[in-house]
Amino acid sequence: MPQPFQSSGHAVSSLVFPGHDTPGSGGGPSRRSGPGCLNPLVSAPRTTPDPPAGEGGRPLAALPVALAGAIVFFASGAVLVLEVVGLRILAPYVGVTLQTSSAVIGMALAAIALGAWAGGRVADLVDPHRLLPPTLVAAGLMAGISLPLVRLTGPALQGDDPVSIAILAFLAVFAPSVSLAAVAPMVVKLQLRDLGLTGTIVGRLSGIDTLGGIIATFVTGFVLLAALPSSVIVVGLAAVTVLLGLGLGFTRGPWRRPPPAMVLVCLAGTMLPTLAPAPCAVETAYHCARVAADPARPAGRLLVLDNLLHSYVDLDDPTHLEFPYVQAIASVADVVRPAGQPVSAIHVGAGGLTLPRYLAATRPGSNSRVLEIDAGVLALDRERLRLAAVPGLSIRVGDARVGLREEPPAGRDLVVGDAFGGLAVPWHLTTVEVVSEIARILRPDGVYAVNVIDFPPGGFVRAEVATIAAVFPEVALAASPGALRGAAGGNFIIVASAAPLPLAALGARLAQRGTPVAVAVGVDVRRFAGGSQVLTDDHAPVDQLITHPARR
Repeated sequence: MPQPFQSSGHAVSSLVFPGHDTPGSGGGPSRRSGPGCLNPLVSAPRTTPDPPAGEGGRPLAALPVALAGAIVFFASGAVLVLEVVGLRILAPYVGVTLQTSSAVIGMALAAIALGAWAGGRVADLVDPHRLLPPTLVAAGLMAGISLPLVRLTGPALQGDDPVSIAILAFLAVFAPSVSLAAVAPMVVKLQLRDLGLTGTIVGRLSGIDTLGGIIATFVTGFVLLAALPSSVIVVGLAAVTVLLGLGLGFTRGPWRRPPPAMVLVCLAGTMLPTLAPAPCAVETAYHCARVAADPARPAGRLLVLDNLLHSYVDLDDPTHLEFPYVQAIASVADVVRPAGQPVSAIHVGAGGLTLPRYLAATRPGSNSRVLEIDAGVLALDRERLRLAAVPGLSIRVGDARVGLREEPPAGRDLVVGDAFGGLAVPWHLTTVEVVSEIARILRPDGVYAVNVIDFPPGGFVRAEVATIAAVFPEVALAASPGALRGAAGGNFIIVASAAPLPLAALGARLAQRGTPVAVAVGVDVRRFAGGSQVLTDDHAPVDQLITHPARR
């Protein structure tokens, strides 16, 4: 309960009584505002408060500085681990988009705000020694059950509508983050021994709290997700959090031990993620990936990343191209150089390496350089899709923008863009700056062919056509007739060059294949773009421009 301020022990000589002069006043009238007042010219006695009191009025035992810092550091870092891993957990169901990132970050921040407020409020009502151990144990339990909750509800909420994304983000991060965020104000309560040091104590713990989040973010993004599956990270974090709470609870002193039933439930809860149905055959740093066999074609394999089909590969016949959009890009490759001549190509995005296989088989001596950010996809290609059998292939693991800058000028016949994060091309691969970089590395008659996906009204594909047309004077657009009319959506292949495009040869090759696409050129392309904005590094709202099927 609140304690009165006490005297510091100094003699109080400035009390003034009626009819008496103040000492040192020279015998003049006393300077006071009324009987019994302190002389305002004499310093008031310095006072210090009693330490914060716990239950029954007993002072709270001090928490060692190192232990206080370690607890706050861990709790803050654990929230950021859950936040970063939450993006990976949601990806199989709602993809990796700006909306997904915003939902996870927003839910984590809301949880931090609620946890900090609730933790501080409760710490003023109950001895934090009684609160900290069960709070940490409960946080571990909720972290353990967050993953199975997402995996059990994810299939029913699969899609990209904001409500589904928000619900899954809530399930992934909110409850454990509330408990973890409540830890810091409890520790602050135990550290405040002198109100004169409030700023120092709160500032130190706030700095440690922020440092824990920073280090956890880097370690999770750079190390953990590349080395471990999400389920292992979540189980490990849940188990460590529970053990920390138990360790405090069973330490000698005023700590409150969590009830045995709670301990058993929490230990069991940390194991739940291992029992939940896993949506991934292989979990890479960026994708939930699997390779599925085509029942209609013994050697056919489908590469599935998150919830989308990305590639089709025939292990025995690299000239078999299943998807119409791949046939369209391959037809561009067929006419970019005379038949039989090798082609030098850059491929932005690996997938199943369908087109590098095709070029190696149809144009011996061709060289293909693949720029792929996800080493896990390439490992799956090696293991399941015979990547090692592709001649003339080189691979750079890393972001494509960096890889493109490393290319010498005017050295490539063909650049193929086929990189996706969900349905959208990553925004930094859509801008006029990256298109200019591609123009730099192409030979004067080289061709850029990029695959984009959009649906009516097609705001993104129209903006991308306008962006490419701002750099290349010759632009054509290949898609289904309905898509070109604006009545349907799907894959659009934008073809561009600084030299006149071999459109007659391209049309003939598409007809020979029986590919169900039409080609728009000239005024039809300009009409399709319709004055759309040119995307730049400063403003490329790809996720807002693209229309998803569920939102039509």
